[in-house]
Amino acid sequence: MTRGVPRWRAAGTYLESCNCEAVCPCRRIDGVPGGRSTYGECLGALSWHIETGGADGVALDGLNVALATRYSDDEPGSPWSFVVFVDERGDEAQRSLLENIFTGKFGGSALDHFPWAWKPSHLLAVRPARITLNHTPRRGWFRVGEIVSVRISGPATEHAVTCVIPGHDRDGEELIAAELLVDDELLAFEYRGNCAYEATFDYAGP
Repeated sequence: MTRGVPRWRAAGTYLESCNCEAVCPCRRIDGVPGGRSTYGECLGALSWHIETGGADGVALDGLNVALATRYSDDEPGSPWSFVVFVDERGDEAQRSLLENIFTGKFGGSALDHFPWAWKPSHLLAVRPARITLNHTPRRGWFRVGEIVSVRISGPATEHAVTCVIPGHDRDGEELIAAELLVDDELLAFEYRGNCAYEATFDYAGP
């Protein structure tokens, strides 16, 4: 293992939504890369449900993580500004492990999947939070207290669509969001009828 970093794994289901029109231009459609965000600025919320995972005897099974995010294609390097929400049900060791994995501090495959980890970005805050979710295909939703709410209305396309965050090596589906709401003191926006995406994920390191 990398010095000071334990062997870790986190695998489960992923659901996100951003303000782009479907299909989100940052994804690949039938294997073809996209381009700039629909409006030049991407505002979104991401969620992970960990079905199995952990490190050094610290189990993460059943815990959730969410991010509220922003970046602009016109800022040099398009750095992400993001707030990380870690499941308040976890103890101190679990929440610390979630933070280290999902900010990219523990490296591994997170550095292949998280743009905020491989480029200079701005971590605005890490907060324990009540994260509730249901990642049922085509009908999913997630909430972070009263701060974040995402609800899916249905599929967006029959084309094969992949996203770097869960991985281009696995199937996913482009969706339409009935609601994308973030109402945080650091990031705030609201959209309806915009894009969303669901898939599985399996990260490990170092």
